[in-house]
Order: sequence, then C-alpha cells, then structure tokens
Amino acid sequence: MKKTTISVIALLFAISFSCKETKKEADAAADEMEENMETVTEEVSEEIVKFTMEPKSDSGVQGDVSFTEKDGTVMMEASFTGLSAGEHAIHIHQNADCSAADGTSAGGHWNPTGEPHGQWGDEAGYHKGDIGNFTAAEDGTATVEFETDQWCLGCEDPNKNIIGKAVIVHQGADDFTSQPSGAAGARVSCTGIIQ
Repeated sequence: MKKTTISVIALLFAISFSCKETKKEADAAADEMEENMETVTEEVSEEIVKFTMEPKSDSGVQGDVSFTEKDGTVMMEASFTGLSAGEHAIHIHQNADCSAADGTSAGGHWNPTGEPHGQWGDEAGYHKGDIGNFTAAEDGTATVEFETDQWCLGCEDPNKNIIGKAVIVHQGADDFTSQPSGAAGARVSCTGIIQ
C-alpha cells in the first residue's frame, strides 16, 4: 500500500511539474509573439493622404497626388496630365485654398522658417515648400517623386506639418534665384492638403 501511495504521489508531482513547465513555455511563447506583433505593427504603421489636382488659370492640368509618411519620412508621388511639354515647378503653398481661378488663394510658398527662396537643400536657404522642377513629356504627362524627413502629416511641429497647405504646379520652371518664388509663372493646377 505504501508503495502504491508513493507511486501515486510521485506521478502527481511529475504531472504537476510538467504542467508548470508547459505553462511557462506557453507564457514565454505568448510574450515573444506579442513583442513580434508590436514590431510588425510599428514597421507597417504609415499614414497616407491622397487627393486630386484641379486645373487653374484656364489650363487643363489635372493630376493625382499622394503623401505617405512612414518611419519619420514623407514620400510624395504625383502624376499629371494636360501640361505643356518641358519643365514645370511644383511647390507647397501656405494655404489649403484653391478657390481662386488663378490659384492665388493658396498664398505664397510655405516657408515656416523664414528662409529665402532657393533650390531644395541649398546651404543659402530654401523654403520647406520648394520642391523643385519636373519635366513633362510631349504628350503632357509627368510624374514626380519626392522624399524628405523635413515634412510630416499632422504632427505638432508647425515647421514640418504639411496638413492645411496646398500643392501648386506652375506653367514654367523655377529659376531658384528670383525672390520670393522663383518666377515660375502662372499657377496651372492646385489642391489643398486636408486630412
């Protein structure tokens, strides 16, 4: 009888120990899975703003623009139709207002740091809205891609936040020297960046 009791106690002890080890392993696996899911969530977390450009100044220039923010960097992608062949300037302007027929309701270039107008990255200074020039093909189409960590979508830094601003495409090229806006000519397409 003693042998049977000891055997039963030993068996119960072994089962209990085994269950405790299995629970520890399961808890560890669950913790690791949760950490991995948090990492994946952080990696794929991105914000996207998309909109359509409206023709201005009696042009037929239309387009689609998207801004994607991921890991502290904003990527702008745009495609346009109805342009004249050659170079055109594209800027971010200070007001998300395209109500004026000539686009002037969008105000001047977005320049929160009070710099002179210039080419993006110029040591002498440039506006945060000075994206630059792009080239339209003979058929009037063009694409633009631009990436920077100096913008954000809806953050609390007024020197980086582009929400509430407008994108303007100009008839001509930016000369990067004329003040305050590069002498790029008429505003031929506009849209407000409103989230």
